[in-house]
Amino acid sequence: MKRNQIWVNLFTIVLLCSSFAVFGAKTTSVTDLVCEYHTNPIGIDITKPRLSWKITSTETNVMQSAYEIKVTDKTAKGKVLWNSGKTNSDKSVNIAYEGPELVSMQRVYWQVRVWDSNGKASDWSEPAFWEMGILKPELWTANWITLENEIKLDGSKPCTYLRKEFSTSKKVKSANVYVSSLGLYQLFINGKKVGNDLFTPGWTSYNKRIQYQTYDVTSMLQPKNAIGAKLGDGWYRGNIAWENQRNYYGDKLALIAQLHIIYTDGTSETFASDESWKAVTGPILFSDIYNGETYDARKEMPGWSAVGFNDSSWGKVAVLNNSKAHLIAPQGPPVKAIEEIKPIKMLTTPKGETVFDMGQNMVGWARLKVSGKKGDNVTLKFAEVLDKDGNFYTDNLCAAKVTDHYTLKGDGEEIYEPSFTFHGF
Repeated sequence: MKRNQIWVNLFTIVLLCSSFAVFGAKTTSVTDLVCEYHTNPIGIDITKPRLSWKITSTETNVMQSAYEIKVTDKTAKGKVLWNSGKTNSDKSVNIAYEGPELVSMQRVYWQVRVWDSNGKASDWSEPAFWEMGILKPELWTANWITLENEIKLDGSKPCTYLRKEFSTSKKVKSANVYVSSLGLYQLFINGKKVGNDLFTPGWTSYNKRIQYQTYDVTSMLQPKNAIGAKLGDGWYRGNIAWENQRNYYGDKLALIAQLHIIYTDGTSETFASDESWKAVTGPILFSDIYNGETYDARKEMPGWSAVGFNDSSWGKVAVLNNSKAHLIAPQGPPVKAIEEIKPIKMLTTPKGETVFDMGQNMVGWARLKVSGKKGDNVTLKFAEVLDKDGNFYTDNLCAAKVTDHYTLKGDGEEIYEPSFTFHGF
């Protein structure tokens, strides 16, 4: 084939593609439905949540001239709870729900359609949903539980570990856990961490409001289950502000957890934190946001949050008299790990210190991989600069120790990263 024939054929293909774009079906659709800035949120407590969406179109110069919102119960094809009707407006952000009052743990579905500037209606969007949290304090059947007879120390105390086993009686359709703590918590079901949020429940004025998180744990449940949690001081009773000020909000760590299960036959069951749980301290001997964490791997308890673990040596919990009226749904975005950074170089200072240069200023923590003998200790310190002589410089950190300590169990390669602290370095 001659070169000019090739170009003619290519031009024909381009022309055909262009013609398809011009003469094909022109559509406008509604996408990216969000409720209170989240996609399909669960556990919200805003009674008139705000709804937002985007429009996409194969045409140009398309603007929304009107919208209609439909909210249904149980399924997208369920009973209509509220319909905005056709509303002449180009607004597509933060449209408040104006339907009947919703109840705790109720899930509703919603869809949107719009009209363009030519008066042409789009199809209904794909359904989205939102689900209410626990809206009334009396619906918290769970109790605040704490380690009974905790040792008395002036500084940071060892972290608390809690656990409970339970069985589901039928086939599970859905399950949500509602959880919070005085201090920081990590929650586990059948040996796996629930969610990927960090430093939950977050820092609030705990004597006025305490955030709780809601997680869908349907896929984590089995006929026999174990639920566990570990608690750290965090902002609640750890060092805060200056002059070793501790226990600002309280001196007892506590957990509150409520697991609500709906079975396929329509019945439901709730498992809640109560005096039947068991508690103990473990390998986290010291945990503080300013001062770091001390971890003794020799005290690890493999399988402590899994079914069948022998907890006969664990102690009792005590029910703590703390208000449930302060519990609220999260008011901001959660903390999450967003990136892993590897050191760009390793150097030895004139004092003989081994320094890993991360290449940038950051907030996070170090994951340590180490091998050695049982009882060996590794100390990790964090800083932002070297001094004029090239040595590690921490004077600008004032009284904050910003140090993690790890004691090896002596079992091949060991991996450690802290649970309840972070550092700027």
